[in-house]
Amino acid sequence: MKLLQDLREVFKTLKHRRPSKIYCPRCGSAEIHLAHSLDYWLTPRKYLCEGCGYVGPIVMELEKEESSESSDI
Repeated sequence: MKLLQDLREVFKTLKHRRPSKIYCPRCGSAEIHLAHSLDYWLTPRKYLCEGCGYVGPIVMELEKEESSESSDI
C-alpha cells in the first residue's frame, strides 16, 4: 500500500511541474532550440545550440528550488 501512495505523490508532482529552462550541455548557452520543426512529434527530439553548434538529444534543465519558509529551531 505504501508503494501506491509513493507513486501517487510522484504523479502529483509531475502533473504540476512547471516548464524548466534548458541549456546547452557543451557551452551552457540558453540559446538552444529544437533542430527541426518535425522533432518531438514525428522523430526523437534533437536540439541545436546557436552558441557552439551542438546538435544532439541531450540538454540541461534548470529548476528553481522552492524556498522553505519554516525555520529550524
